[in-house]
Amino acid sequence: MVPLRDNNPTTITPYVTYGLILVNILIFLYQLSLTPQQLQGLFYNAALVPCQLSNACPTSLESPGIPEWMTLITSQFLHGGFLHLAGNMLFLWVFGNNVEDRLGHVKYLIFYLTCGVLAALAQWFFSQNSTIPALGASGAIAGVLGAYILRFPRAKILTLIPLGFFLTTIRVPAYLFLGFWFIQQAFYGIASLQARSNIGMEGGGVAYWAHAGGFVFGAILAPLLGLYKRR
Repeated sequence: MVPLRDNNPTTITPYVTYGLILVNILIFLYQLSLTPQQLQGLFYNAALVPCQLSNACPTSLESPGIPEWMTLITSQFLHGGFLHLAGNMLFLWVFGNNVEDRLGHVKYLIFYLTCGVLAALAQWFFSQNSTIPALGASGAIAGVLGAYILRFPRAKILTLIPLGFFLTTIRVPAYLFLGFWFIQQAFYGIASLQARSNIGMEGGGVAYWAHAGGFVFGAILAPLLGLYKRR
């Protein structure tokens, strides 16, 4: 299921949402200009490498050029490929504007980045010795989804459904669309605990714990920042 823009009208222009999308796209275009060796160096310096945060990396793995704690933020703006970027930006474009409208620009930016940090820490908790760079905006965006399901549970999400060679659209309540998404992430996160390999955030695999954790943290933080206040 792919969400399409068909949600509640906003009273303010979502400058922060648009700005985040633009920054992510510009950084991805910069990534495309790098050689494979340079791109690998960028990932190991600016993405979150769990073992570096745990101080448990092999001696052969270099420490990042920036403090490890800063990679909790910089990793949110790196992506592993076009589909990874496109999927994240689609969800941010569909759901971010309404959450920004309720929180306001400044609180929304703080909320977004904080959810991204906490989501990355949730994934790190379950893969502390991993040497795979963890990267992507999906943890922060999951926080936006957690806020959205609380504030607009009955909003209709225009959803694209593939039926063989044909496509159709249906309108699904947000609590069903996002609730199913969260349950799926939590289920796969639990299943991944049985895997012998560590999974990085959208690097070596899908970071299910970052998604589930970001969703929960978003649902907790957004009301504290004024999600239900009238603007």
